[in-house]
Amino acid sequence: MQVYLVGGAVRDEQLGIPPKERDWCVVGATPDELLRLGYKPVGKDFPVFLHPETNEEYALARTERKTGAGYHGFAFHTDPDVTIEDDLGRRDLTINALAKDEQGKLIDPYGGAADIANRIIRHVSDAFAEDPVRILRAAKFAARFASRGFTIAPATRDLMRQMVDAGEASALVPDRVWKETEAALAGPNPRVFFETLRSCRALAVVYPEIDALFGVPQPSQWHPEVDTGIHTMMVLEQAAQLSDDVDVRFAGLVHDLGKATTPKDEWPSHPGHETRGKRIIDSLAERLPLPRACRDLAQIVAEFHTHCHRAGELRNKTLVKVLEKTDAFRRPERFEKFLLACEADARGRTSFENRDYPQADLLRNAFSAAAGVDSSAIAQRHQGKDIPDAIRRARITAVASSRKAA
Repeated sequence: MQVYLVGGAVRDEQLGIPPKERDWCVVGATPDELLRLGYKPVGKDFPVFLHPETNEEYALARTERKTGAGYHGFAFHTDPDVTIEDDLGRRDLTINALAKDEQGKLIDPYGGAADIANRIIRHVSDAFAEDPVRILRAAKFAARFASRGFTIAPATRDLMRQMVDAGEASALVPDRVWKETEAALAGPNPRVFFETLRSCRALAVVYPEIDALFGVPQPSQWHPEVDTGIHTMMVLEQAAQLSDDVDVRFAGLVHDLGKATTPKDEWPSHPGHETRGKRIIDSLAERLPLPRACRDLAQIVAEFHTHCHRAGELRNKTLVKVLEKTDAFRRPERFEKFLLACEADARGRTSFENRDYPQADLLRNAFSAAAGVDSSAIAQRHQGKDIPDAIRRARITAVASSRKAA
């Protein structure tokens, strides 16, 4: 029995990145042998075990054969005669098809180390085309390592496009689409993930709502970049600079989805795109397993981002309404995320990237003033339906006073 460190941990070592987790491949063993050694089985489709002491994953070396469409259409073969080279050959990208033996020797049958040195993301073999998830994974790694100069090899991008044209991307299951998207949103340069998907035509399949934004014009006075799709990518980039939070980044990504449904005779204006965008996010959440917090923030950003941009023009009554509608008093942490997403939207425009965004502080000050109202004391002086109105009036008065003082 030989044990090899495999995959991402070896890749990251080559890049000088401390590995976050380690995966191991076992050659020359059977499931019964690992069980006798105390390993705990966890794999459903193929034998994967947890080490009895470290709890790290140990998988038996395996090969695979395509048996049907999509992510689950594979038959796996594990046997003591499967080599480490065989196992690495089934992996997606050469940079992930690396292993180290117990003496620390690098096992690199597919040129992964050279591709790391040359900053190339390349498929291991034509078997890449058998699994549509690899389209998402290639895009995710392109985003993760973009700042290190990595780009997708032209042949790999062509293969990804051929897979999409062959209908393979349509077999992607919602859970896996969101899992890879969430990982890309959590990492550096998430904009590259979506641009990569668009370059191989996969964006129109997995996120048609986002793809539909490209080619939709906006007023050049406020959007020198004009194209809504380009603006969306710029907003995502700004959101990634402002926050590491996936919810904020996703909200920036989908805040303008309603503009794709604006009748062309109304272009470049987009009246009512806010409420239309909120409905599209509802549909998106029905298709994909979005976390509730992610969905809810996206909805309030879609519906109220233009209110935030116009905060200085809003009446005190309207400011309080925005605070109430965004549930700022019960969820102040989420309200702060709302402001960050709105700031990303304001800065995600050509030549607007470094502009100040005083609207956020104006709303923060309004919230601070309104939140200082003693709701309990007001409730003791009023009854029933009069209580909410009395609290609202007191909040409006507090906001008005704070704005005068400023």
